[in-house]
Amino acid sequence: MADYQKGNEDGILLYYKYAKVPDVRDLVRFYESNCTSLGLLGRVRIAPDGVNVTVGGKMSSLKKHIEEVKSIGLFEGTDFKLASCGAPSDDRVVKESGFTSLSVRVVKELVTLHSHPVSKSPDMSNAGKHLSAVEFHSVLQSASKCEDKKIVLLDARNVYETRIGKFQNPHVETLDPEIRQYSDLPAWIDEHSDQLHGSQVLMYCTGGIRCEMASAYIRSKGSGFENVYQLFGGIQRYLEEFPDGGFFKGKNFVFDHRIAVGSHDPSIVGSCLICGSSFDDYSLRCRCTHCRMLVLVCYRCQESSDSVYVCELCKKHSKGGGGLTTENCTFDSERTHDTMPDLLTLSIKHELDIPLDNEPSPEHTGRADSEYSRKLRILCLHGFRQNASNFKGRTSSLAKKLKSIAELVFVDAPHVLPFVYQPREMEPNRSPGATLSQQANKKFAWLVSPDSSFSMGSEWKIAGEPFDPLQYQQQTEGFEKSYAYLKSVFSKKGPFDGVLGFSQGAAMAALLCACRGREGRVMDFRFAVLCSGFPVIIEEFGQGLIDCPSLHIFGNNRGNDRQIARNVSEQLACMFDKSCSVIVEHESGHIIPTWSPYIDQISCI
Repeated sequence: MADYQKGNEDGILLYYKYAKVPDVRDLVRFYESNCTSLGLLGRVRIAPDGVNVTVGGKMSSLKKHIEEVKSIGLFEGTDFKLASCGAPSDDRVVKESGFTSLSVRVVKELVTLHSHPVSKSPDMSNAGKHLSAVEFHSVLQSASKCEDKKIVLLDARNVYETRIGKFQNPHVETLDPEIRQYSDLPAWIDEHSDQLHGSQVLMYCTGGIRCEMASAYIRSKGSGFENVYQLFGGIQRYLEEFPDGGFFKGKNFVFDHRIAVGSHDPSIVGSCLICGSSFDDYSLRCRCTHCRMLVLVCYRCQESSDSVYVCELCKKHSKGGGGLTTENCTFDSERTHDTMPDLLTLSIKHELDIPLDNEPSPEHTGRADSEYSRKLRILCLHGFRQNASNFKGRTSSLAKKLKSIAELVFVDAPHVLPFVYQPREMEPNRSPGATLSQQANKKFAWLVSPDSSFSMGSEWKIAGEPFDPLQYQQQTEGFEKSYAYLKSVFSKKGPFDGVLGFSQGAAMAALLCACRGREGRVMDFRFAVLCSGFPVIIEEFGQGLIDCPSLHIFGNNRGNDRQIARNVSEQLACMFDKSCSVIVEHESGHIIPTWSPYIDQISCI
């Protein structure tokens, strides 16, 4: 580990501390001053419940930093993991891992366990008991003799980490959740609680922090889940204590320019995604075409293969190809998997009075490759008798406000509507061609009325009756066609993090929320933004609350929305689970407000 005789060597320092922070801003100032003066680069995350730090620099500077931190009472008992390392050989990896600058940020919590933003985190005082590396090893060593106890190993890391190294013992079952991100772990625990109930659970992760909250979550389940233990200091401390690897086989994936740290045992656990040969080198940063998660592709296959790289999770959920353009593995800063927090997570910013972190580090969140920043991808559904082009124009201010965190994708609905016009009273017989452009853009709809037997074409038709503000109540047909169309959009243009709908588009988006999971993960998304929406009842979806994080935006009683009344949009909001929904009301009409203070509220959600 650390060579304290060579102060000019480069090094990496990792540590975390769960404790109530009395003055968050004061601690921010300390880290900014201390790290800057010592020339340390990396990530510092400070939350009301503690601190998580990963910084690099000269060994002498890192040791000075440790001594100064130790002088602060908050850090009593902190485990400082200091390692000497060679200078990075790849500037790209250094940049991707966040070691080109110092980033000190305030976050809501050190790790994000739940994907639903308002889900309550488990009580950290109920975390699993710490086992030292020696104690952890001893339990595994004696496992064959403990016939009266069921012992299971639980890996709390992401699947791209477990590919290249994990604990193995022939007498102990190892549970690998195979998750993309840490916030997927609670769902896995819920689904596999029968394997954990009544067992002695030994948890481990890279450095220990992810096990803290995850072990508390398991223990919160009550009777039968009390015996949960966690490896103190994580795999890193274990390999220091057992340099030959002990029961850990392969390499420990780390979130800095070292990429992975192994033991004296040269054996390789990972394998090439293409040919299956032994391989565990992530340095070339090959990625799944669909979800952008890191994948292992050996040097030979990188040179000879022109196939799309599809990770095991995308294969499992049927994202294996189907018309996608072949591409080689290259770093794409705007499409890397799941580094941004959930859109709705930011909605509690005002209640907490804490600016939340947009670029959390992986050991803080456990999310796949979150040393990269990726924009949220949001599919936008226009209103009735609109199209993608004019909806894009109407939301340009919103897109500009969100440009640093979100990419808006616009598509036309599948139902083409005829052109209609109201003739002027003084010119009842005048041809529409004389007054209306023959080049008018087509208009579309997601839902249509049952009597929509009109022919589709470019001819203008005289409106049969004056505009009816309640016409949306008759637009109840055409869902299956729109659903099938959007399924192809998700397949060809996805994945999408969320769906934004306006008016009828919001009604369609709500129906998508109601049938999430109907097509497995083909149309999977994490949240919905519904603007001036209304409910459309389709019997096959049942009457239960819709369990999808949602943001509802509509005019209040003073908003004077002449098309969708406030109580109608409110009815739609009431169809969603209140524990994961947020409402923003404005004083304007049938629009998405794009001025202060509403635009600021929306962009913070």
